[in-house]
Amino acid sequence: MEFATGSSPHKIGPQNVTRVMGMVLLALVPGTLAMWWYFGWGVLINLMIAVTAAVVAEAAVMSLRGRDARPVLLDLSAVVTAWLLALALPPLLPWWQTVLGSMFAIVVVKQLFGGIGYNPFNPAMAGYVLLLVSFPVTMTRWLPPDVVSGQALSLADSLHIIFSGTPPLGQTWDTLSSATPLDQMRSELSENRMISEIRQSPLWGDFGGRGWEWIGNWFLLGGLFLLWRRVINWRIPASMLGSLLLVSGLFWAIDPETHPFPAFHLFSGAAILGAFFIATDPVSASTTPKGQLIYGALIGLFVFIIRTWGGYPDAVAFSVLLLNMAAPTIDYYTQPRVFGQRKHDDA
Repeated sequence: MEFATGSSPHKIGPQNVTRVMGMVLLALVPGTLAMWWYFGWGVLINLMIAVTAAVVAEAAVMSLRGRDARPVLLDLSAVVTAWLLALALPPLLPWWQTVLGSMFAIVVVKQLFGGIGYNPFNPAMAGYVLLLVSFPVTMTRWLPPDVVSGQALSLADSLHIIFSGTPPLGQTWDTLSSATPLDQMRSELSENRMISEIRQSPLWGDFGGRGWEWIGNWFLLGGLFLLWRRVINWRIPASMLGSLLLVSGLFWAIDPETHPFPAFHLFSGAAILGAFFIATDPVSASTTPKGQLIYGALIGLFVFIIRTWGGYPDAVAFSVLLLNMAAPTIDYYTQPRVFGQRKHDDA
């Protein structure tokens, strides 16, 4: 009696795309709640707008292709992309810019290359860079953390600003917005101020910006959860953060008044989020063991270079996209030796 035998693989592993993406979303929750706590309702509003736009865009593309959208939507990859993009955006960004960035990430960067598994660039970071280059004024309007300003915008005020594009009556953008710690550090160093003077501002905490430090800690907790669940590998986060700490530590040791303490680079921007949730994208990152170490280390190096001498204070998105382009070459030259193959003996 003959039995039908399906194609390999015959054993289903414990991980699938939906499960992996679900754990990534779960790991993002602590840091997302911390951002909401320090920056207000705009964080959650951006999140809902971005996710809605991403899901609608993915469904529309699948419909145009004549394919069933349900399997693609249920893998949660569009939700993860939109969530990461939303976390990178200022809390009061106009709604249509959030929609534009989210749709660009899904339609252009992901689906036009063939969908999940084929995109050469990280979609969330590509969407962020599009918005940053196109709308630099609104993309730099960050709120000061509540612990600094002492007041928080209400849900109604946040909705009004996001959907109307104007501050509430009696307020201006100068009174609402504030420079991020990275932006303030870069601009004041360019005016020849010493770091000991810059850190006198109430914006600063122990290492980085007040509020920003705790946000980094909560994203670190989520990243450790992903490592524990083996959703991501340790090589990229460790090499990226290690490289950033090493190079910033060398410059700080040379002149601590013109180069901030290394922990500042970890807890004042998107370094923690980028190391665990963005640089580890399994599609656009390096895949070989040695290549992942090189890939992560170069991202950390570029983050420091762009933050210190470039025109953009954070630099995580640009660094990730630059190394996305280099990932195939890195993998090509770092292929592990095939099992059973001997090294060539020149003797």
